[in-house]
Amino acid sequence: MRKLLNTLYVTNENIYMTLDGENVVCKENNEVKLRLPFSNIEAIFCFSYLGCSPALMGKCADYGIPINFISPSGRFLARVQGASHGNVLLRKRQYELFSKPPALLRQNTVAAKLANTKSVVKRTLKDYPQIDEDGKLTHCIERLDGCIKSVYITDDYDGILGTEGNGAKAYFDVFPQRVLRDGDAFCFAGRTRRPPRDRVNALLSLAYTLLAKECAAALETVGLDPCVGFLHQLRPGRSSLALDLLEEFRAPIADRFVLMEINTGRIQRDDFTVQEDGACYLTEDARKRFLTDWQARKQQTILHPFLKETIMWGLVPYAQAMLLSRHLRGDLDAYPPFLWK
Repeated sequence: MRKLLNTLYVTNENIYMTLDGENVVCKENNEVKLRLPFSNIEAIFCFSYLGCSPALMGKCADYGIPINFISPSGRFLARVQGASHGNVLLRKRQYELFSKPPALLRQNTVAAKLANTKSVVKRTLKDYPQIDEDGKLTHCIERLDGCIKSVYITDDYDGILGTEGNGAKAYFDVFPQRVLRDGDAFCFAGRTRRPPRDRVNALLSLAYTLLAKECAAALETVGLDPCVGFLHQLRPGRSSLALDLLEEFRAPIADRFVLMEINTGRIQRDDFTVQEDGACYLTEDARKRFLTDWQARKQQTILHPFLKETIMWGLVPYAQAMLLSRHLRGDLDAYPPFLWK
């Protein structure tokens, strides 16, 4: 359980929430674990299937406090909310602003993605300096530095995407060097999608899919439309804003997790099947293991760079979604993207 940005996050799957006077009470096996007055709460995010009492839902509806139900794996389930107090205006502002997105919003998001990408490469270089004998990792860092500066040279949409593409190429060019075990099996020559053509791409695609769903759930809980973004263009069936939010997290969350699974031997060469069309996917047993490790990784903590509070990795998309909504409401002059160090 965690209170962040006046929002209560119930992440313990065994918690049941009840009402006691003017307080939300969180119980585990009938033992009170937390008591919080309504005056300190603006929203509740519940990651527990046990849920809460009808009396609590009624009181929250009276006070205009939405309760968001999310599965433990991060899938948005439902929201209980009383009379609307601003979601319509928030989405109206989202549609207005993102119909002609400010260049600075796009630039900051791409720059944050590139900066996080550079940070993970620097972390690898620090932990394993021996793999940079040919200087490729050092050169990649220099190229990413140049791309971050180039993002702000032009406010042209295609120019920003071009710079992002150059940075992504520099990053994935050195991705094979960060695979420290069984390099023959986990060879990587670049991103392939729909379908993934090798083991590394199969893992990356699965991690990105999981993270995109969690970003969409986070946006739903704060009242934003996950399908209307500012960086990815509108397309039927695409959660464009969730993909925008995902960009900040690809390297520090998804990519690092995939490399950890490979380098620690949790995922091995025989954990994949190759279909007739060349598509490569995890076996059912390996996918269960991957998902279990993904859930465990989300429980680990990080000091949020903007909020300066320690939170679980799994709550980072929710914190960023909340910050984005507050920017759209005018509470923040600019949206502070996630920057990992």
